[in-house]
Amino acid sequence: MEYSIRYVGEVIGGRWSQFHADVAVSQLLVDSRRLIFPASTLFFALKGLRRDGGSYVAELYRRGVRNFVVEEVWRTEIDMPEANIIVVGDALAALQRLVAMHRSRYALAVIGITGSNGKTIVKEWLNTLLEADYRIVRSPKSYNSQTGVALSVAQLGSSHQLAIFEAGISRHGEMSRLEPMIRPTIGVFTNIGEAHSEGFDSLADKAAEKLKLFVRSEVLVYCADQPETAKAVEGWNGKARRWAWGRGEGHAVRISGIDSCEGWTKIAVDCEGAGFTIELPFSDHASVENALHGVAVLLWLKTPPEKITSRMRLLTPIAMRLELKNGINRCSVINDSYSADLSSLSMALDFLSQQQQHPRRTVILSDFLESGREEGELYSAIARALAQKKVDRMIGIGAHIGAAGPAFATEFPGERIFYPTVEAFRNDMARLHFRDETILIKGARVFEFETIDRLLTEQIHQTVMEVDLGAMAGNLRAYRQLLDPATRVMVMVKAFGYGSGTFEIANLLQFHGVDYLGVAYADEGVVLRKAGIRVPIMIMNTETSSFDSLVEYNLEPVIYSFALLQVFDRWLKKEGIPFFPVHLELETGLNRLGFPPGEVDALLAALPAASFKVVSVFSHFAASEDPQQDAFTRRQAETYRVTADRIGQALGYPFLRHMDNSAGIVRHPGLQLDMVRLGIGLYGIDSAGSGRLDLQEVSTLKTTVAQIKRLHKGDTIGYNRQGVAAEGTIIATVRIGYADGYSRALGSGAGKMWVSGHLAPTIGIVSMDMTMIDITGIPGVE
Repeated sequence: MEYSIRYVGEVIGGRWSQFHADVAVSQLLVDSRRLIFPASTLFFALKGLRRDGGSYVAELYRRGVRNFVVEEVWRTEIDMPEANIIVVGDALAALQRLVAMHRSRYALAVIGITGSNGKTIVKEWLNTLLEADYRIVRSPKSYNSQTGVALSVAQLGSSHQLAIFEAGISRHGEMSRLEPMIRPTIGVFTNIGEAHSEGFDSLADKAAEKLKLFVRSEVLVYCADQPETAKAVEGWNGKARRWAWGRGEGHAVRISGIDSCEGWTKIAVDCEGAGFTIELPFSDHASVENALHGVAVLLWLKTPPEKITSRMRLLTPIAMRLELKNGINRCSVINDSYSADLSSLSMALDFLSQQQQHPRRTVILSDFLESGREEGELYSAIARALAQKKVDRMIGIGAHIGAAGPAFATEFPGERIFYPTVEAFRNDMARLHFRDETILIKGARVFEFETIDRLLTEQIHQTVMEVDLGAMAGNLRAYRQLLDPATRVMVMVKAFGYGSGTFEIANLLQFHGVDYLGVAYADEGVVLRKAGIRVPIMIMNTETSSFDSLVEYNLEPVIYSFALLQVFDRWLKKEGIPFFPVHLELETGLNRLGFPPGEVDALLAALPAASFKVVSVFSHFAASEDPQQDAFTRRQAETYRVTADRIGQALGYPFLRHMDNSAGIVRHPGLQLDMVRLGIGLYGIDSAGSGRLDLQEVSTLKTTVAQIKRLHKGDTIGYNRQGVAAEGTIIATVRIGYADGYSRALGSGAGKMWVSGHLAPTIGIVSMDMTMIDITGIPGVE
């Protein structure tokens, strides 16, 4: 989109606080961290529960942005003589009005997708199925929120022939704001389920709200075999034609047979008197359902059955985007070799900029195909984006990006290397000297950059634990939605980030603006500081040998006993260090660490003369997750409150107060105080067992099969001959054992592993680095 700033003011109905010049704006920005093209950017200062975009206006002005939409209460602390400033009552509503106007200028087919699950997968698969027929614009990643939809639709341009946008909501009124921006001509209703139900009275209530997306659609695609979905559509008064698919008679698309075997599914389809068969490279129910939504859309678009049959075989699982892995020679590798377009490049560069573990950054790019933009302009924009994110080296692969070398020479000051093919890159790889750097791999699928990923990824062990940072960010958002806007968040990343990786998670949390990190020992904090983490860090278990590190790396210790208080205070005075930040821990009933009530008087007497400054006073709940212990929890909170008040009177200055942990955030919202400490909940474990949170488990432990054996009845398996084969038993030896943390207690059938969508029990004793599992009757194991 490109509009004059004066016209933007007319569209959004704002008043001019300041007008400097009528310039063209083409980049919409709502997050200051994502700035790439300042001169053409229009910043909407959105006000959220925890962040006020108005507070970033001055910083963005210093960085070159000159066009702003702010709300009535906004005030600036600096002179901005060259700025265009439009004042509105609601910045988000203004953004959505601008995008709705932009959408109204285009008469093209638009597929709008909503539902409880599968929106992003259906969107990506529809793109795969239709990209040979249309020039498509679609939502990046899972951009389906109030701002995400706006930023997605803003990409719409005159070169596009089809748009695919997804929409997600969590409360009443939201879909009515999304519909004018998307205005789908084809609606896809994936399903209705329990996800994100907190803002609705019932599933029917939620379904009715979601169906508002399709009030102007020509057709609505849905699965009639889902009772809740079918019931919602039957009661809907929309004018769209119902294009139902399912097993029953009378549906527009009838599924007359499904046969699954060894990871493949064969489906018989009948539509308008014509029958044909498709094969899907999946056997799980969710993937089959998502793929059949795509089949139904293609049939509505009059796609010939033979095309549908051939294209369905192209579907692959949606790869985890922006996968961060250890690379060769102490590198970190970010694999985003799924697509190549400006929107996803912007997100990938944002993710690259979050990584602070290496000072050097390399980006490997393929040709950007089907962009609809003139190539000189396209690659100049890419070069400017790389320069904005301070990339040190760019490696381009492909004829088109190679021909754009002059544009990179003009716009990108870093090292530039070009290769015509992936094979040429591979042949020259030894000369490139990848070492101690973060490498982003970003390419169109046809270039098969997976081979480059395999070359650069450290190959040590085929047993790996994958940690989904997107799921982790979602869990953080879920807890934040339960907090008062002023409540701060400390996240615990001790013990190697609960086993998930310390600096990777700390980078994510720093990017998402948490207020504090908590670790167990000073050496954990030192690792984070060396990795570029700037967030305040609290050290839970302070050791006398770590005092130098605390000061050198600006780490804030917890003082939990008189012995520690006295020795640290003497050390600070000896070193001449005043006002060093510390946290006081009070003992209120956990009986682990902390000053008990009986020592409070002595503590109050010692604090005024101490050479440190108390930045927080806290305690730990013993059983905040247990309803039967609520009376004890309340007594703990009261003990804490009385003691903290006395400390506040003695110190004469304010400090942060915090007690709530993951379970307490959910079960005791009245005890949020100034800050909460989020721990196990971030990793997808709802210790409160409330069912209120839509948490995602973040970790998946994966291994591979080393060997398969067919045994005779009576054959024994493993040490001590603990496993005994029945008739026809087939076992697989997998590359994991108790050295990897797979407990010996999980042997002899106590533990099970997912194999090809089935549970396979262990058989025999778990060895140090190998475990045997019974795969009898499980197809597709190799």
